[in-house]
Amino acid sequence: MSLPHPQGMSSFWRKDPLPLDNHRSTPHLPAESDLVIVGGGYSAGALVTHILAEYPDHPSILVLEARQLCSGATGRNGGHLKPDPYSHAGALANEHGLAAGQEVAAFENANLVAVKKYIEQENVDCDLVVTRGCDVHFKEEQVAQAKKALQMMNSGDAFQTCKNVEQVSGVKNARGCVTFTAGHLWPSKLIHHMFRQAIAQGVNVQTHTSVQSLTRLPDGRWSLLTSRGTVIARQVVMATNAYTAALLPEYHEQIIPYRAVSCRIVTPGKAPLLTNTYSLRFTDWDFDYLIPRPDGSIIVGGARSAYCQKKDAWYGNADDSGVIEETRRYFDGYMQRHFIGWEESNAHVDDIWTGIMGYSRDKLPRIGPIPHRDGLFIMAGWTGHGMPQIFLAAKGMAEMVVGGKPYSQTGLPRLFEETPDRMKAPNKVLEGWSKAKL
Repeated sequence: MSLPHPQGMSSFWRKDPLPLDNHRSTPHLPAESDLVIVGGGYSAGALVTHILAEYPDHPSILVLEARQLCSGATGRNGGHLKPDPYSHAGALANEHGLAAGQEVAAFENANLVAVKKYIEQENVDCDLVVTRGCDVHFKEEQVAQAKKALQMMNSGDAFQTCKNVEQVSGVKNARGCVTFTAGHLWPSKLIHHMFRQAIAQGVNVQTHTSVQSLTRLPDGRWSLLTSRGTVIARQVVMATNAYTAALLPEYHEQIIPYRAVSCRIVTPGKAPLLTNTYSLRFTDWDFDYLIPRPDGSIIVGGARSAYCQKKDAWYGNADDSGVIEETRRYFDGYMQRHFIGWEESNAHVDDIWTGIMGYSRDKLPRIGPIPHRDGLFIMAGWTGHGMPQIFLAAKGMAEMVVGGKPYSQTGLPRLFEETPDRMKAPNKVLEGWSKAKL
Protein backbone atom coordinates (compact mmCIF):
# COMPACT_ATOMS: atom_id res chain seq x y z
CA MET A 1 0.00 0.00 0.00
CA SER A 2 1.09 3.56 -0.70
CA LEU A 3 2.43 6.34 1.44
CA PRO A 4 1.17 9.86 0.60
CA HIS A 5 2.09 10.95 -2.90
CA PRO A 6 4.94 13.50 -2.70
CA GLN A 7 3.23 15.81 -5.20
CA GLY A 8 -0.39 15.85 -4.10
CA MET A 9 -2.40 18.42 -6.04
CA SER A 10 -3.68 21.51 -4.31
CA SER A 11 -7.27 22.25 -3.28
CA PHE A 12 -9.31 25.41 -2.94
CA TRP A 13 -8.74 25.36 0.83
CA ARG A 14 -4.97 25.29 0.40
CA LYS A 15 -4.42 27.74 -2.48
CA ASP A 16 -2.88 30.32 -0.17
CA PRO A 17 0.01 29.18 2.03
CA LEU A 18 -0.45 29.05 5.78
CA PRO A 19 2.40 29.72 8.25
CA LEU A 20 2.53 26.14 9.57
CA ASP A 21 2.45 24.38 6.20
CA ASN A 22 6.14 23.47 6.41
CA HIS A 23 6.65 23.87 10.15
CA ARG A 24 9.36 22.04 12.06
CA SER A 25 9.44 22.81 15.77
CA THR A 26 13.09 21.76 16.00
CA PRO A 27 15.70 21.64 13.23
CA HIS A 28 16.39 17.99 13.91
CA LEU A 29 14.12 15.12 14.75
CA PRO A 30 14.12 14.31 18.47
CA ALA A 31 15.60 10.92 19.27
CA GLU A 32 12.72 10.04 21.62
CA SER A 33 9.21 11.10 22.54
CA ASP A 34 6.69 9.67 24.97
CA LEU A 35 3.91 9.87 22.39
CA VAL A 36 4.23 10.01 18.60
CA ILE A 37 1.20 10.82 16.45
CA VAL A 38 1.59 9.81 12.81
CA GLY A 39 -0.42 12.15 10.60
CA GLY A 40 -1.07 15.89 10.63
CA GLY A 41 -4.77 16.29 9.85
CA TYR A 42 -7.99 16.69 11.85
CA SER A 43 -7.47 13.54 13.94
CA ALA A 44 -4.00 14.61 15.09
CA GLY A 45 -5.00 18.24 15.65
CA ALA A 46 -8.08 17.33 17.69
CA LEU A 47 -6.15 14.73 19.69
CA VAL A 48 -3.41 17.12 20.80
CA THR A 49 -6.09 19.72 21.55
CA HIS A 50 -7.89 17.41 23.99
CA ILE A 51 -4.68 16.06 25.55
CA LEU A 52 -3.48 19.57 26.31
CA ALA A 53 -6.88 20.64 27.65
CA GLU A 54 -7.43 17.62 29.91
CA TYR A 55 -3.92 16.61 31.01
CA PRO A 56 -1.67 19.47 32.17
CA ASP A 57 1.09 16.97 33.02
CA HIS A 58 0.89 15.38 29.61
CA PRO A 59 3.71 13.31 28.12
CA SER A 60 6.01 14.71 25.45
CA ILE A 61 4.23 14.72 22.08
CA LEU A 62 5.71 14.52 18.60
CA VAL A 63 3.54 14.86 15.47
CA LEU A 64 4.97 13.52 12.19
CA GLU A 65 3.38 14.57 8.89
CA ALA A 66 4.63 13.17 5.57
CA ARG A 67 3.83 16.32 3.60
CA GLN A 68 2.61 19.81 4.50
CA LEU A 69 0.42 20.19 7.57
CA CYS A 70 -3.21 19.29 6.84
CA SER A 71 -2.43 18.31 3.26
CA GLY A 72 -4.35 15.01 3.30
CA ALA A 73 -8.08 14.34 3.35
CA THR A 74 -8.84 17.13 5.87
CA GLY A 75 -7.33 19.73 3.55
CA ARG A 76 -9.21 18.38 0.55
CA ASN A 77 -12.72 17.58 1.73
CA GLY A 78 -15.87 19.69 1.36
CA GLY A 79 -15.83 21.30 4.79
CA HIS A 80 -19.24 19.76 5.47
CA LEU A 81 -19.92 19.42 9.20
CA LYS A 82 -23.04 17.31 8.73
CA PRO A 83 -24.37 14.69 11.13
CA ASP A 84 -26.47 11.89 9.69
CA PRO A 85 -29.37 11.43 12.13
CA TYR A 86 -31.40 8.93 10.13
CA SER A 87 -29.85 7.35 7.00
CA HIS A 88 -26.55 5.82 8.14
CA ALA A 89 -27.71 5.67 11.76
CA GLY A 90 -30.88 3.88 10.64
CA ALA A 91 -28.85 1.34 8.69
CA LEU A 92 -26.72 0.72 11.79
CA ALA A 93 -29.86 0.30 13.88
CA ASN A 94 -31.16 -2.32 11.47
CA GLU A 95 -27.89 -4.23 11.58
CA HIS A 96 -26.75 -3.79 15.18
CA GLY A 97 -29.88 -2.81 17.11
CA LEU A 98 -31.72 0.44 17.72
CA ALA A 99 -29.56 1.47 20.69
CA ALA A 100 -26.37 1.23 18.61
CA GLY A 101 -27.83 3.37 15.83
CA GLN A 102 -29.15 5.98 18.26
CA GLU A 103 -25.77 6.07 19.97
CA VAL A 104 -24.01 7.02 16.72
CA ALA A 105 -26.66 9.60 15.81
CA ALA A 106 -26.42 11.26 19.23
CA PHE A 107 -22.62 11.21 19.06
CA GLU A 108 -22.57 13.03 15.72
CA ASN A 109 -25.02 15.66 16.91
CA ALA A 110 -22.89 16.19 20.02
CA ASN A 111 -19.85 16.64 17.80
CA LEU A 112 -21.46 19.51 15.93
CA VAL A 113 -22.28 21.21 19.25
CA ALA A 114 -18.76 20.59 20.61
CA VAL A 115 -17.00 21.90 17.50
CA LYS A 116 -19.16 25.03 17.49
CA LYS A 117 -18.39 25.62 21.16
CA TYR A 118 -14.64 25.15 20.63
CA ILE A 119 -14.56 27.52 17.65
CA GLU A 120 -16.50 30.19 19.53
CA GLN A 121 -14.43 29.89 22.70
CA GLU A 122 -11.18 29.98 20.77
CA ASN A 123 -12.42 32.64 18.34
CA VAL A 124 -11.17 30.54 15.43
CA ASP A 125 -11.27 32.23 12.04
CA CYS A 126 -12.54 29.32 9.94
CA ASP A 127 -15.81 30.55 8.37
CA LEU A 128 -18.05 28.39 10.55
CA VAL A 129 -21.73 28.56 9.57
CA VAL A 130 -24.36 26.54 11.42
CA THR A 131 -27.46 26.12 9.30
CA ARG A 132 -29.75 23.35 8.04
CA GLY A 133 -28.68 20.36 6.02
CA CYS A 134 -31.11 19.27 3.32
CA ASP A 135 -31.07 15.65 2.14
CA VAL A 136 -32.92 15.39 -1.16
CA HIS A 137 -34.36 12.08 -2.43
CA PHE A 138 -35.40 11.49 -6.03
CA LYS A 139 -37.25 8.17 -6.00
CA GLU A 140 -40.39 7.09 -4.21
CA GLU A 141 -38.68 4.04 -2.71
CA GLN A 142 -36.02 6.35 -1.25
CA VAL A 143 -38.72 8.53 0.28
CA ALA A 144 -40.38 5.52 1.87
CA GLN A 145 -37.05 4.30 3.21
CA ALA A 146 -36.22 7.73 4.66
CA LYS A 147 -39.63 7.94 6.37
CA LYS A 148 -39.14 4.53 7.90
CA ALA A 149 -35.66 5.41 9.16
CA LEU A 150 -36.85 8.69 10.69
CA GLN A 151 -39.69 6.94 12.50
CA MET A 152 -37.41 4.19 13.76
CA MET A 153 -34.80 6.65 15.02
CA ASN A 154 -37.56 8.75 16.61
CA SER A 155 -36.01 11.78 14.95
CA GLY A 156 -37.70 15.15 15.23
CA ASP A 157 -36.14 16.36 11.99
CA ALA A 158 -38.29 17.95 9.31
CA PHE A 159 -39.46 15.73 6.47
CA GLN A 160 -41.16 16.99 3.31
CA THR A 161 -43.02 14.84 0.79
CA CYS A 162 -45.61 17.39 -0.31
CA LYS A 163 -46.32 18.03 -3.98
CA ASN A 164 -44.28 21.25 -3.89
CA VAL A 165 -41.16 19.61 -2.45
CA GLU A 166 -39.18 20.92 -5.43
CA GLN A 167 -39.93 24.48 -4.32
CA VAL A 168 -39.26 23.67 -0.67
CA SER A 169 -35.86 22.16 -1.45
CA GLY A 170 -35.04 24.22 -4.54
CA VAL A 171 -33.96 21.02 -6.31
CA LYS A 172 -35.40 19.80 -9.59
CA ASN A 173 -37.18 16.43 -9.60
CA ALA A 174 -37.09 16.15 -5.81
CA ARG A 175 -39.57 13.66 -4.38
CA GLY A 176 -38.77 14.17 -0.72
CA CYS A 177 -36.34 15.95 1.54
CA VAL A 178 -35.18 15.79 5.14
CA THR A 179 -33.74 18.82 6.92
CA PHE A 180 -31.72 18.93 10.13
CA THR A 181 -29.03 21.00 11.82
CA ALA A 182 -25.69 20.98 10.01
CA GLY A 183 -22.70 23.23 9.49
CA HIS A 184 -19.76 24.00 7.27
CA LEU A 185 -16.33 25.56 7.72
CA TRP A 186 -12.84 26.02 6.27
CA PRO A 187 -11.18 22.79 7.47
CA SER A 188 -7.48 23.63 7.17
CA LYS A 189 -7.90 26.92 9.05
CA LEU A 190 -9.45 25.05 11.98
CA ILE A 191 -6.65 22.46 12.05
CA HIS A 192 -3.90 25.07 11.75
CA HIS A 193 -5.40 26.91 14.72
CA MET A 194 -5.32 23.71 16.76
CA PHE A 195 -1.67 23.16 15.92
CA ARG A 196 -0.71 26.78 16.61
CA GLN A 197 -2.07 26.36 20.12
CA ALA A 198 -0.37 22.99 20.51
CA ILE A 199 3.03 24.23 19.34
CA ALA A 200 2.79 27.16 21.76
CA GLN A 201 2.35 24.58 24.55
CA GLY A 202 5.37 22.51 23.59
CA VAL A 203 4.09 19.97 21.08
CA ASN A 204 6.81 19.17 18.53
CA VAL A 205 5.45 19.19 14.97
CA GLN A 206 7.59 17.93 12.10
CA THR A 207 6.25 18.26 8.55
CA HIS A 208 7.80 16.62 5.48
CA THR A 209 8.77 13.68 7.68
CA SER A 210 7.44 10.45 6.25
CA VAL A 211 7.31 7.41 8.52
CA GLN A 212 8.70 4.44 6.59
CA SER A 213 8.27 1.61 9.08
CA LEU A 214 7.36 0.67 12.67
CA THR A 215 9.30 -1.85 14.76
CA ARG A 216 8.58 -3.13 18.25
CA LEU A 217 11.69 -3.03 20.47
CA PRO A 218 12.54 -5.65 23.13
CA ASP A 219 11.73 -3.15 25.89
CA GLY A 220 8.19 -2.66 24.55
CA ARG A 221 8.75 0.74 22.95
CA TRP A 222 8.34 1.49 19.25
CA SER A 223 11.00 2.50 16.75
CA LEU A 224 9.77 4.67 13.90
CA LEU A 225 12.06 4.86 10.88
CA THR A 226 11.38 8.12 9.06
CA SER A 227 12.74 9.93 6.02
CA ARG A 228 14.84 12.01 8.43
CA GLY A 229 16.00 9.47 10.96
CA THR A 230 14.65 7.23 13.71
CA VAL A 231 12.43 8.14 16.68
CA ILE A 232 11.76 5.94 19.71
CA ALA A 233 8.30 6.22 21.31
CA ARG A 234 6.54 4.68 24.27
CA GLN A 235 3.16 5.08 22.55
CA VAL A 236 2.15 5.65 18.93
CA VAL A 237 -1.18 6.84 17.55
CA MET A 238 -1.86 6.04 13.92
CA ALA A 239 -3.85 9.05 12.66
CA THR A 240 -3.00 7.90 9.15
CA ASN A 241 -6.47 7.17 7.72
CA ALA A 242 -6.08 5.98 4.10
CA TYR A 243 -2.35 5.34 4.50
CA THR A 244 -2.55 3.05 7.53
CA ALA A 245 -1.81 -0.18 5.65
CA ALA A 246 1.45 1.24 4.32
CA LEU A 247 2.82 0.95 7.87
CA LEU A 248 0.59 -1.78 9.32
CA PRO A 249 0.14 -4.63 6.81
CA GLU A 250 -2.77 -6.12 8.75
CA TYR A 251 -4.83 -3.11 7.65
CA HIS A 252 -4.62 -4.05 3.99
CA GLU A 253 -8.25 -4.30 2.85
CA GLN A 254 -9.27 -3.05 6.30
CA ILE A 255 -8.80 0.67 5.69
CA ILE A 256 -8.95 1.18 1.95
CA PRO A 257 -7.65 4.25 0.10
CA TYR A 258 -10.63 5.68 -1.76
CA ARG A 259 -9.88 8.41 -4.31
CA ALA A 260 -12.62 11.02 -4.59
CA VAL A 261 -13.24 14.47 -6.06
CA SER A 262 -14.49 17.86 -4.92
CA CYS A 263 -14.83 21.12 -6.81
CA ARG A 264 -15.59 24.79 -6.34
CA ILE A 265 -18.32 26.37 -8.43
CA VAL A 266 -18.54 30.16 -8.84
CA THR A 267 -21.67 32.08 -9.82
CA PRO A 268 -20.97 35.31 -11.73
CA GLY A 269 -24.61 35.61 -12.86
CA LYS A 270 -27.82 36.01 -10.87
CA ALA A 271 -28.89 32.96 -8.90
CA PRO A 272 -31.12 32.15 -5.92
CA LEU A 273 -29.50 32.42 -2.52
CA LEU A 274 -28.59 29.06 -0.99
CA THR A 275 -28.51 28.93 2.79
CA ASN A 276 -28.81 25.18 3.40
CA THR A 277 -26.12 22.62 2.83
CA TYR A 278 -27.23 19.73 0.62
CA SER A 279 -26.90 16.06 -0.04
CA LEU A 280 -28.43 15.00 -3.34
CA ARG A 281 -29.14 11.29 -2.86
CA PHE A 282 -29.66 9.85 -6.33
CA THR A 283 -29.35 6.24 -5.11
CA ASP A 284 -28.15 4.50 -1.96
CA TRP A 285 -24.58 4.51 -3.27
CA ASP A 286 -24.61 7.63 -5.48
CA PHE A 287 -24.89 10.98 -3.75
CA ASP A 288 -23.31 14.43 -3.93
CA TYR A 289 -22.92 17.04 -1.21
CA LEU A 290 -22.88 20.83 -1.48
CA ILE A 291 -22.00 23.68 0.85
CA PRO A 292 -22.65 27.34 0.00
CA ARG A 293 -19.58 29.38 0.91
CA PRO A 294 -19.83 32.86 2.49
CA ASP A 295 -18.00 34.21 -0.59
CA GLY A 296 -20.87 33.08 -2.84
CA SER A 297 -19.12 30.07 -4.26
CA ILE A 298 -20.30 26.48 -3.76
CA ILE A 299 -18.23 23.43 -2.86
CA VAL A 300 -19.56 20.23 -4.44
CA GLY A 301 -18.22 16.73 -3.88
CA GLY A 302 -19.20 13.33 -5.17
CA ALA A 303 -19.63 12.43 -8.86
CA ARG A 304 -19.45 8.71 -8.11
CA SER A 305 -21.57 7.79 -11.10
CA ALA A 306 -18.90 9.31 -13.36
CA TYR A 307 -16.10 6.98 -12.29
CA CYS A 308 -17.56 4.18 -10.16
CA GLN A 309 -17.37 1.54 -12.88
CA LYS A 310 -13.62 2.06 -13.23
CA LYS A 311 -12.61 0.39 -9.98
CA ASP A 312 -8.89 1.13 -10.36
CA ALA A 313 -9.66 4.85 -10.54
CA TRP A 314 -10.77 4.93 -6.92
CA TYR A 315 -10.51 1.64 -5.00
CA GLY A 316 -7.13 1.26 -3.29
CA ASN A 317 -5.92 4.32 -5.18
CA ALA A 318 -3.83 6.74 -3.09
CA ASP A 319 -2.66 8.98 -5.93
CA ASP A 320 -3.90 12.51 -5.25
CA SER A 321 -1.51 14.13 -7.73
CA GLY A 322 -4.23 14.50 -10.37
CA VAL A 323 -7.99 14.62 -10.73
CA ILE A 324 -10.21 11.78 -11.96
CA GLU A 325 -10.76 13.06 -15.50
CA GLU A 326 -14.31 11.74 -15.87
CA THR A 327 -15.49 14.09 -13.13
CA ARG A 328 -14.67 17.26 -15.06
CA ARG A 329 -17.61 16.70 -17.42
CA TYR A 330 -19.83 15.63 -14.55
CA PHE A 331 -19.58 18.98 -12.76
CA ASP A 332 -20.06 21.11 -15.91
CA GLY A 333 -23.46 22.81 -15.65
CA TYR A 334 -24.11 21.12 -12.30
CA MET A 335 -26.10 23.90 -10.63
CA GLN A 336 -28.11 24.64 -13.77
CA ARG A 337 -28.98 20.95 -14.09
CA HIS A 338 -30.13 20.36 -10.52
CA PHE A 339 -31.27 23.64 -8.93
CA ILE A 340 -34.35 25.70 -9.72
CA GLY A 341 -33.64 29.24 -10.89
CA TRP A 342 -29.99 28.64 -11.77
CA GLU A 343 -30.49 28.23 -15.52
CA GLU A 344 -29.06 31.69 -16.36
CA SER A 345 -26.54 31.84 -13.54
CA ASN A 346 -23.47 31.02 -15.65
CA ALA A 347 -22.31 28.95 -12.68
CA HIS A 348 -19.15 27.06 -13.60
CA VAL A 349 -16.28 25.11 -12.06
CA ASP A 350 -13.47 27.33 -10.86
CA ASP A 351 -11.33 24.65 -9.19
CA ILE A 352 -11.38 20.86 -8.96
CA TRP A 353 -9.21 18.52 -6.92
CA THR A 354 -8.71 14.98 -5.73
CA GLY A 355 -8.46 13.69 -2.16
CA ILE A 356 -7.89 10.28 -0.65
CA MET A 357 -10.43 9.09 1.89
CA GLY A 358 -9.84 6.12 4.17
CA TYR A 359 -12.80 3.75 3.83
CA SER A 360 -13.13 1.25 6.63
CA ARG A 361 -13.98 -2.30 5.59
CA ASP A 362 -17.21 -2.24 7.62
CA LYS A 363 -17.75 1.49 6.97
CA LEU A 364 -17.21 2.40 10.63
CA PRO A 365 -14.29 4.31 12.18
CA ARG A 366 -11.47 2.31 13.81
CA ILE A 367 -10.69 3.78 17.23
CA GLY A 368 -8.69 2.56 20.21
CA PRO A 369 -5.80 0.21 21.01
CA ILE A 370 -4.74 -1.95 18.07
CA PRO A 371 -5.23 -5.62 18.97
CA HIS A 372 -2.04 -7.49 19.84
CA ARG A 373 0.11 -4.35 19.49
CA ASP A 374 0.67 -2.91 22.96
CA GLY A 375 1.30 0.82 22.96
CA LEU A 376 -0.08 1.24 19.44
CA PHE A 377 -3.41 3.01 18.88
CA ILE A 378 -5.51 3.79 15.84
CA MET A 379 -7.78 6.70 14.99
CA ALA A 380 -8.64 6.25 11.34
CA GLY A 381 -11.05 4.75 8.80
CA TRP A 382 -13.47 7.68 8.72
CA THR A 383 -15.09 6.50 5.49
CA GLY A 384 -15.66 10.02 4.16
CA HIS A 385 -17.63 11.02 7.26
CA GLY A 386 -14.98 12.18 9.71
CA MET A 387 -15.97 15.83 10.01
CA PRO A 388 -18.96 15.14 12.32
CA GLN A 389 -17.11 12.46 14.30
CA ILE A 390 -13.45 13.29 14.82
CA PHE A 391 -13.52 16.05 17.44
CA LEU A 392 -15.18 14.05 20.21
CA ALA A 393 -13.54 10.83 19.03
CA ALA A 394 -10.26 12.57 19.84
CA LYS A 395 -11.48 13.33 23.34
CA GLY A 396 -12.07 9.63 23.92
CA MET A 397 -8.70 8.79 22.39
CA ALA A 398 -6.97 11.19 24.78
CA GLU A 399 -8.64 9.42 27.69
CA MET A 400 -7.34 6.06 26.48
CA VAL A 401 -3.84 7.09 25.41
CA VAL A 402 -2.97 9.50 28.22
CA GLY A 403 -5.63 8.83 30.84
CA GLY A 404 -5.32 5.05 30.63
CA LYS A 405 -9.07 4.47 30.44
CA PRO A 406 -10.51 1.41 28.72
CA TYR A 407 -12.58 2.10 25.61
CA SER A 408 -15.79 1.22 27.47
CA GLN A 409 -15.36 4.20 29.80
CA THR A 410 -14.82 6.87 27.14
CA GLY A 411 -18.42 7.33 26.01
CA LEU A 412 -17.50 6.64 22.40
CA PRO A 413 -19.95 4.63 20.29
CA ARG A 414 -19.46 0.92 20.86
CA LEU A 415 -19.43 0.25 17.12
CA PHE A 416 -16.29 2.37 16.63
CA GLU A 417 -14.04 0.29 18.89
CA GLU A 418 -11.24 -1.56 17.11
CA THR A 419 -11.48 -5.28 17.84
CA PRO A 420 -10.07 -8.50 16.35
CA ASP A 421 -13.56 -9.49 15.15
CA ARG A 422 -13.83 -6.39 12.99
CA MET A 423 -10.83 -7.58 10.98
CA LYS A 424 -13.02 -10.47 9.79
CA ALA A 425 -16.03 -8.38 8.76
CA PRO A 426 -17.32 -8.51 5.17
CA ASN A 427 -15.91 -5.89 2.82
CA LYS A 428 -18.92 -3.56 2.56
CA VAL A 429 -17.03 -1.23 0.23
CA LEU A 430 -16.78 -3.91 -2.43
CA GLU A 431 -20.30 -5.12 -1.68
CA GLY A 432 -21.62 -1.63 -2.35
CA TRP A 433 -19.62 -1.40 -5.55
CA SER A 434 -20.99 -4.72 -6.77
CA LYS A 435 -24.55 -3.47 -6.25
CA ALA A 436 -23.72 -0.22 -8.04
CA LYS A 437 -22.56 -2.20 -11.08
CA LEU A 438 -25.92 -3.95 -11.47
